[in-house]
Amino acid sequence: MTTARRSLLMGASALPLFSIHARAQTALNVTIASSHPVANFWVAMMKNVFQPEVDKQLRDNGNTHRINWRESYGGTLYRFQDTMEAVRDNITDIGYVGTLWEGSTMPLQNVTYFTPFATGDHGVIANAFEGMNASVPAIRANWNGLNMVPLSSYITDTYHIWSNFPIRTLDDLRNRKISAPGTSANWLTGTGATPVDGALTTYYTDIQTGVSEGALSFFVGILPTRVHEVARFITKCDVGAMYVGGIAANRQRFERWPEPVRRAMTEAGKATTQAHIRDVSARIAVAEAEMVRQGAVISTLPEAERTRWIRGLPNLARTWADSSGPASRDVLTAYFAAIRGAGQTPGRDWDRELTA
Repeated sequence: MTTARRSLLMGASALPLFSIHARAQTALNVTIASSHPVANFWVAMMKNVFQPEVDKQLRDNGNTHRINWRESYGGTLYRFQDTMEAVRDNITDIGYVGTLWEGSTMPLQNVTYFTPFATGDHGVIANAFEGMNASVPAIRANWNGLNMVPLSSYITDTYHIWSNFPIRTLDDLRNRKISAPGTSANWLTGTGATPVDGALTTYYTDIQTGVSEGALSFFVGILPTRVHEVARFITKCDVGAMYVGGIAANRQRFERWPEPVRRAMTEAGKATTQAHIRDVSARIAVAEAEMVRQGAVISTLPEAERTRWIRGLPNLARTWADSSGPASRDVLTAYFAAIRGAGQTPGRDWDRELTA
């Protein structure tokens, strides 16, 4: 056999192998989007952890499918007020759903905002909701009824007070204006402070211009906004970490994906939650050190004053439960069981007060 003929036959035999391999791997187009840019620490998890982890899961488990990611980060498809609707209505296949903006459509997921001082451990909160999203029937039904599949759980670190005046006792808050938007305004009840509506993006200007004199917020959120420049007194009071939603997929799209893809998405979501917990922990330390370097003065509210604050709050959990349906009792029970199961002691036993 001539060299030329041998080469031709070898080349011909190689073609079907290549062709078979190409047919074996199916490509799926998946849109992933957010209302915030990748610089936002929640969205960064989507691009830098979730997407690569999905790709890795698929490669490591048969390599029969791959994802063509169509990224629409930074609000190019929808605003932050529409994160739930965007995933529900399949404007995006996968997106960050901010449950904190869905008080009326997703009230059960907002239990943390009505139970301040439950725990400041953001890892405990994230893991609690990983379990509750899967095991609490009412929460599962809510996600399902809104045509969504939750894949990961996002949180904030615990809340403290940034102010342009020192706070040594609870009395120092009397007649002061503190930025505390939405539900967090309730946390100031009984302190004598006046809550002022706003957002992370407005705190700096509000404090600088006298609209408010401080803000209830968290280290990871405050650092990029530079609020500590106009409110250099940081009073640690550990109001609690908060659940804010997470990555979710459109349910109809999710159910149409092949089983290996669904499994990869689910496992990638779990991995993203754990990476998010670690990321927030690292960011807290960095933010605190940077604020001190820039002149912030950090103190801790005395425990007796913190207890006084907690005891002075009205029964916020009961108010939430009364307006969130009978399943709210089950959610509250499951939530506090997860906190205590992680070895935490709640600052106030909101769940037990429902039957008191």
